[in-house]
Amino acid sequence: MQNKVRQERRERRKIGIRKRLTGTTECPRLTVYRSLNHIYAQVIDDSSGRTLVSADSLGVKTSGGNAKGAAEVGKVLGEKAKEAGIARVAFDRNGFRYHGRIKALADAAREAGLKF
Repeated sequence: MQNKVRQERRERRKIGIRKRLTGTTECPRLTVYRSLNHIYAQVIDDSSGRTLVSADSLGVKTSGGNAKGAAEVGKVLGEKAKEAGIARVAFDRNGFRYHGRIKALADAAREAGLKF
């Protein structure tokens, strides 16, 4: 029961965030999803509906979805985005609170050269 309430709250926050935030060609959207074991991130151009760059803790050889693994994913995502010519993104935390793994991924992506 408690988990269902938590999930519904996250979905409500997610809808509120997405009302204000869209990814354009000049400034695509960096969206993050975290499961219990892994973390996934992708850069999306909402105007064309395409994923431009993606990285996750499954593809990156890390220790899983903990904060250290999330930082590795952010670093790899930042490097891939720079190769694709993306310098600026809008950060979509997907309803998750900005701390822990989400913050580690965002900080690592910033260090890799992404601006948001």
